[in-house]
Amino acid sequence: MVHKNRIILLIIAIVLSAAPCDAQENFGGLALYTVRDNMGKDAKATLQEVADAGYAYIEAAGYDQGKFYGMEPQEFKTHLADVGLTPVSTHMGGVTVENADQQIADAKAAGFTYFTIPVPPMGMFTFDRESMTMGMNGSVEDLATILTTLGKKCEAAGLKLLYHNHDFEYKDNEDGVIPIDYLLENTDPNYVNFQMDLYWVTRAGADPVAYFEKHPGRFKLWHVKDMDEEGKFAPVGEGTIDFKRILNEKEASGMVKYFVEQDMTWDKKPLEVIKISHKGLKNIGFQ
Repeated sequence: MVHKNRIILLIIAIVLSAAPCDAQENFGGLALYTVRDNMGKDAKATLQEVADAGYAYIEAAGYDQGKFYGMEPQEFKTHLADVGLTPVSTHMGGVTVENADQQIADAKAAGFTYFTIPVPPMGMFTFDRESMTMGMNGSVEDLATILTTLGKKCEAAGLKLLYHNHDFEYKDNEDGVIPIDYLLENTDPNYVNFQMDLYWVTRAGADPVAYFEKHPGRFKLWHVKDMDEEGKFAPVGEGTIDFKRILNEKEASGMVKYFVEQDMTWDKKPLEVIKISHKGLKNIGFQ
């Protein structure tokens, strides 16, 4: 009987030791803007679903009055840890030179590494609803100065500042200047780098790989967002963007992390789309 019990215990030990190896580890990131409506209704439950969908880290887009999705920075950080998610980047669209110190401190307290500017800040961003086009007021020189000022504040606090693009930054402006080119050439990589949104770069008619080659190491984060044949947002792997070609050049890019993002999910629910996109990531070769 003793011998039989030892055999049973040995079998149990072997099964338990093998279990972690068989389990699929979570990988990749999600931009929470994709599930913003769900986050607004029940942030904690939604974060659990993000983790359950296979994601390992997140980018926030829900800072307001010192809180992330209604949670104090430390509470948000703790809850992410509880569900197995890591805070990496946060979009801080409401930052100004005056409130930057507080926002940077809150981002630091929440555990983020990257303080990301999603559009030209401080009233510079424009959006024409009739033509559905984006742009900016003021000069690209002013934008470079603002980003440098904020970048120095971030660097002093132990954070890294990034600027996130849409399509207009990759097109000639009214002065014949391509804003992203000016920013890349007139900002110090010690203080300012970039998050490349692969959809918007493609939508602008530019080539992500060409930018990696011309400005190596400047694109620390990516938004992995697909485009269907009509030019609309699509789940990763169900569109037309050649992500494998882009992924092959990640070292030239300087990419450290990437996030699935889909601004609009059309006839599908956001929590369904993020599962489809996660499978797409695996098929393409993202890790």
